[in-house]
Amino acid sequence: MNQRLNLDIPQNITFLLPRDILAAADHLIGMKFGMGTLDDMNHLKNKRIRSVADLLQDQFGVALVRLENMIRGTIGGAIRHKLIPTPQNLVTSTPLTTTYESFFGLHPLSQVLDRTNPLTQIVHGRKLSYLGPGGLTGRTASFRIRDIHPSHYGRICPIDTSEGINVGLIGSLAIHARIGHWGSLESPFYEISERSKKVRMLYLSPSQDEYSIVASGNSLGLNRGIQEEQVVPVRYRQEFLTVEWEQVHLRSIFTFQYFSVGASLIPFIEHNDANRALMSSNMQRQAVPLSRSEKCIVGTGLERQAALDSGALAIAEHEGKIISTDADKILLSGKGNKGDILSIPLVMYQRSNKNTCMHQKPRVPRGKCIKKGQIVADGAATVGGELALGKNVLVAYMPWEGYNSEDAVLISERLVYGDIYTSFHIRKYEIQTHVTSHGPERITNEIPHLKVHLLRNLDKNGIVMLGSWVETGDILVGKLTPQMSKESSYAPEDRLLRAILGIQVSTSKETCLKLPIET
Repeated sequence: MNQRLNLDIPQNITFLLPRDILAAADHLIGMKFGMGTLDDMNHLKNKRIRSVADLLQDQFGVALVRLENMIRGTIGGAIRHKLIPTPQNLVTSTPLTTTYESFFGLHPLSQVLDRTNPLTQIVHGRKLSYLGPGGLTGRTASFRIRDIHPSHYGRICPIDTSEGINVGLIGSLAIHARIGHWGSLESPFYEISERSKKVRMLYLSPSQDEYSIVASGNSLGLNRGIQEEQVVPVRYRQEFLTVEWEQVHLRSIFTFQYFSVGASLIPFIEHNDANRALMSSNMQRQAVPLSRSEKCIVGTGLERQAALDSGALAIAEHEGKIISTDADKILLSGKGNKGDILSIPLVMYQRSNKNTCMHQKPRVPRGKCIKKGQIVADGAATVGGELALGKNVLVAYMPWEGYNSEDAVLISERLVYGDIYTSFHIRKYEIQTHVTSHGPERITNEIPHLKVHLLRNLDKNGIVMLGSWVETGDILVGKLTPQMSKESSYAPEDRLLRAILGIQVSTSKETCLKLPIET
């Protein structure tokens, strides 16, 4: 409000003053007579980011209201029964626990982190959404809200968004954007000053750089400063113009400053169609880690930083000398003469929430001295500390006897038999036993009416043995569920004999855990 009405009221004053009312009335009167401009609802200066902390703060307020009502009820019940309540009976953590459990379990924006590959972990954590409680829906959002706005420049990626009904409603933060103190998106720029030759980097909000002339360009190249050109393309007040260099106020710091992490990993994205770049950025998140990953030949230079930020790599927290490397840990000697031995644990064939295999491999030999922060082990889909999501294969754009007509693709059989694109997937299967009205269920390897071939992998306890090769339909856990037999299925003499001897015959139904077909 202070910026909109041109007031110099301190930010720590969060309530309305008489001068606020007068300034607002004066502004509305001026708008009535055609003076001033209307607010652009799609401009980022009129929007703010509601972070997870804001949502948790709202839930904390709900929990306090529930706690207050519970305390009032407890005090009222104690007064009716003429008892003195204790602090332990008045204040409990139940309202807080139930409120947060409901929030994380039922809130539409509460999602499990996608861990298909290291890139997915970064991109999923940098998502922006118009959806959710108090937001928009995919069916009611207009085209103007979904469209790209000039204020998104350097803050929200114009490429990376969801496909389908939510296109434009779910976006990604630009690679250098950050969230400011008041929830505004800030982007870095280099300030160009005529008085001083020193370059100063600033993080500016959408309202701060709106009236500045911003030039695009790359200033992070090796041994490369800001080159003063005669005429440069600039952005000024939501328009793209061409002005002389002397009129420039700010300059962008990086050519990929306007894109997200996923779009920044696409080589030669400036020569791509926007729709193809969108498909490429989304398909990178669908890539599963291969059994033998390979570093890309053509990249953008951000593969190493993406792998570091994902947390898939093992980093040395202290400097020292490698004593030994193993599949599950790396032993490192401490600094100095203390003789401390530090252990760096490694991830071994763990299952992610997307059933992909997470595994770390040591990349430092025994006896090597390392420094703090150095990469000591590669993770899934990383090679040499760089992101490696695919393979360097030879592709030919040519017809091949009509087999690759339309959108068909021909592949070499070496890709299949050479395990070029082979990947490991880990799935978790569970089974439970219950006590029924006819008796308890049993885990056993003696399953009647089943072929011996299906039971070949079970041990004496009825559980599949480690290292067994199983196929679709094979039994993983043998289980029998008791149930009463039908008397009509037995001969009369059998029923008479059981009645004389008092024998109750019960049959069991096979309810084994089998390998599903989709595997």
